[in-house]
Amino acid sequence: MRLIKFIDKLPKDSVCNVMGKQLLKSGTSILANYVEANSASSKKNFINFFTHSLKSANESKVWLALLRDTKKGNLTELKWLLEELTETANILASSLLTLKGKK
Repeated sequence: MRLIKFIDKLPKDSVCNVMGKQLLKSGTSILANYVEANSASSKKNFINFFTHSLKSANESKVWLALLRDTKKGNLTELKWLLEELTETANILASSLLTLKGKK
């Protein structure tokens, strides 16, 4: 919810419009794929959905970094969101390594 509120408060210009839409897609995809993973019919499907969650988290970090670097949006909120996404991505990556037996 915090991400959605952040996106809603972005400046209303063409750059923020495009980046905001991309961030909304990738940011909400993290949770959507995590939920799908929890109802997966096989370990392979579970890993696949978890992998998509990780990719979405990494993509979201890119959009937030671009917004930060162009000084669009609340910089304090951007910093917090980036920290949360980094932590989320690390958890997903660690979980994937465990699931694949590489940790």
